[in-house]
This record gives sequence, structure tokens and C-alpha cells, in this order.
Amino acid sequence: MLSIINNSKYEFRELTSTEDPRTVGIDPVHLVRLDMLLERAIAAGNFPGAVLLISHQGRIIRHHAYGRAMEVPESREMTRDTIFDLASVTKVVVTVPLALRLVEQGLWQLDDPLARFLPEFNGHAITINHLLTHTAGIPPWANLFYYGQDRERAKRLLYTDRWPLTRPLLPPGQRVIYSDLGFILLGEAIAKLTGKPLDRLAQEWIFTPLGMKDTMFNPPISLKSRIAPTENDSQQGGVLAGTVHDETAWAMAGVSGHAGLFSTAVDLAVYAQMLLNGGFYRNARILSYRSIESMISLHTEGLNERRGFGWILQGKITTSVGDLLSERAFGHTGFTGTSLWIDPHYELIVILLTNRVHPTRERGATEIQRIRRLVNDLSVEAICDG
Repeated sequence: MLSIINNSKYEFRELTSTEDPRTVGIDPVHLVRLDMLLERAIAAGNFPGAVLLISHQGRIIRHHAYGRAMEVPESREMTRDTIFDLASVTKVVVTVPLALRLVEQGLWQLDDPLARFLPEFNGHAITINHLLTHTAGIPPWANLFYYGQDRERAKRLLYTDRWPLTRPLLPPGQRVIYSDLGFILLGEAIAKLTGKPLDRLAQEWIFTPLGMKDTMFNPPISLKSRIAPTENDSQQGGVLAGTVHDETAWAMAGVSGHAGLFSTAVDLAVYAQMLLNGGFYRNARILSYRSIESMISLHTEGLNERRGFGWILQGKITTSVGDLLSERAFGHTGFTGTSLWIDPHYELIVILLTNRVHPTRERGATEIQRIRRLVNDLSVEAICDG
């Protein structure tokens, strides 16, 4: 395992806003270029709107909303406190830190077989480590939602001998195969081991201690006017706003280890700063610095993707990171159009939240990765050329 954090170098910072970025050495020209980039992307129809948050050394140097949060059935402006369906960013904000907390508490080891905690599962060679690094060899996806929003039935389908999940594509450890199913299983194992559902555990262990008041699964109807809607899905009653977009998470009643989380840019920035702080934020310790080090270190040396635990690591084959983030950068993206990248070398956080699947999932599909890369590159240039 390649260690990329030196505990003696941590700066324990609390996020603060900066009215004039020039006072902290930020080049405002690049921030204007970021605005122009996102405005052009919206004009080109790649997504209806976006929220961008950039933090450097604990200072928020850009937090801006662009475009519209909703286009159909009515128009609504995007605001900085808009709540987004994070899709797969759920994996690294919820499931990964909870899994590592269980290691810290001595409740499991990373090399433990999954079947120790889910005896119903037949893949005895698959370990917690394999699931965290997407090296379990199991399929990426399965059509659980075909059977409706019945969580117990969906869980039974995960374990049955008839289900494709029990027939891995490859033996564990041979290749990175990005798998939602793997993180669903990981979430179920966490819930069974702790005796608490994943959403409650995340609220108690992560969101409440960090003050992430706008982060949750299955947001209440009272927040609907603040939520960026996703797809116009006739099977689920029209435009989704507060109902999870991911069909498999929907089949799991909105709470799953792979998707289902809703949040804002500010809340995500707090979580990201906690990681840069080595597991601490304000008076809350979420993880030890040793867990953070393990989380964002390379665990797939020699394989087809550079992966930590859940996180994508910077490298030549990393498609969404851009050219200028350092070799220590790590991040994750979500199908709905969300992106979180963190660079410990530059103490940089770049959060780009869009609802590019509104009103159809085909929207912006070919351009969103390029836009993310450009945003990351311009963010580095802003802090390095100031």
C-alpha cells in the first residue's frame, strides 16, 4: 500500500468564506473563466444548472450557482443551497467511512469474507477489501428495480443462487470492475453488523457530528422546493424531486450503500475538509488519520484502475480528474452529474454539482466528463497563478 499522507503535516482548518479571493492569493481571472465555462455548458444544453464550490486551505474562494434548477414542468432558478441527488458519490461519503469506522471499532477486518456477516451470500472468497476497491469480480449492476420498491425482496434477490451476482465475472482481486452491487452488499453488511439501517448510522456517525444539516437519504417533502430535480420518469410519476434517481437504490427504498444520498455543496465541502484535516472537523472526530491514509492510498497496484477505498485516484487512466491536479488527488463522480475532487497537495476542494439528467438521462452524457476536467484544471490554475 502506498502511503500518501504524513500526519505531521496536517493543518486542522475550519471552512471560512472569502469575500475577495485576491486577499488570499487567488487569481480572479481564472474564476471568471470558470463562470464562463459553466455558462457556456448550460447554454449548450449540457445541463440546466450547476453549483460550484472551490475551497483552498480552508477558504471558500468560489461558491456560485448557475442556470436553472428546474426546467419542467416549470422553471426554477438554481441557488447555492440547492440540494442534489449525489448518486454514486454516496459510496465515498457514507459507505466507505462507515466501513472504516467498523475497522477502528474492532468489529471487522478488511480481509474478512463478506459471508461472515452476510451468511446468505455465496461468494465466500469475496472480502470487505475486495468490495471497497471494486475488485470483487462481481457484475456492475442488476435489474433489481424490475421487481418494484420492495427492499426485502430486493435483498433476497441479491443472495439467491439464481441471481447473476452469485456468478462472478472474474475471481476476486484480478481486475477493477466498478460495481454498484458490491457497495449494496457492503451497505447491507454494515447495517446487519451494527443493527442499524445505513441512513440512521450515517446520520449519527457522520452528518450530525459534522453539522451536515442538508445531507440525508429520502428527503422530506418539505424540502422539495430546494431539491434539483432529475429525470422525467413516467413510471415513477413524472419529474423526480426528492425521489432517488438510481433505479436500484429506488428498489432498496431509497437507502443503499451505492446511491441515494442527497446533499448541498457546502455540506460536501465540510466532509471534504474533514478528510483534509485527517479525520477531524471542529470538535468532531469522524475517522482516525490512519483510516484516512488507508482510504486514499493506492490498493490496486498493477490493475486497470487506480483505486483507494471507493475513491478514484489521480493517474493517466483517470478520466474525470483533468491534467493539473497533483498525483495525490482523489475524487468521485455521480451519474446525475455530481463531482467531488480533493487534492491534499494543494489543499484544494472542487465540488461541481449539476442535475444533467434533467429532464432526460441522455442530456450532457457525452460532455460532462470533459467539463469536470476543465473545471478541475481551472481551479488549480486559480490557486497556483494568484
